[in-house]
Amino acid sequence: MNKMITPALLTEERILWEGKAFRGIIFRPIDLFLVPLSLVFGSLSLVWIGSAEGTAEDLILKLGCLPILVMGLYGALGRFVVDAIIRRRIAYFVTNKRVLIVKSHDGSTTEWVGIDSLPSLELDERPDGSGTIRFGKSIGWWTGNFTPESGRVLDQLESDMDMIWQPMSDPTPQFIRIPNARSVYELIQSLIKQ
Repeated sequence: MNKMITPALLTEERILWEGKAFRGIIFRPIDLFLVPLSLVFGSLSLVWIGSAEGTAEDLILKLGCLPILVMGLYGALGRFVVDAIIRRRIAYFVTNKRVLIVKSHDGSTTEWVGIDSLPSLELDERPDGSGTIRFGKSIGWWTGNFTPESGRVLDQLESDMDMIWQPMSDPTPQFIRIPNARSVYELIQSLIKQ
């Protein structure tokens, strides 16, 4: 097991809690739609590739179907593996001053939010006590909270599409599927009230 990196701390800052993201595959409700859709596109490309003859036009069809096949495989299987690999490198910390998300083993990529400046705090708890704590509201179309800014609609759509296929692309800081999420949530709540 890899030793967790301790982030650089501010003056008079101390770690009150530390943890890691869930290590396995995470399925979300939207995957009930995305996986079959990916399988359909992948299957159609296989049918097109298999039905092509040996002519030059058919070779172009086969080559054109390969990216669709790769995207179908990624959408059905690959993205879950990529997401799990990314989460293996993430460590979470709550200090008396900040919440920190360390995204690399050497601690070089750290995202943090000050306890006194948290925009909002949301807990999505599961029956087993694990859960996700979000430090801000999701602004995606898929969560129903999208309010387009002038000139930012296409940027937001691109960001939402990334979040759908790869949950780790969500720009809202969060502790993903941590054990005993409610106790961590209550710890952060108590720090906010101080």
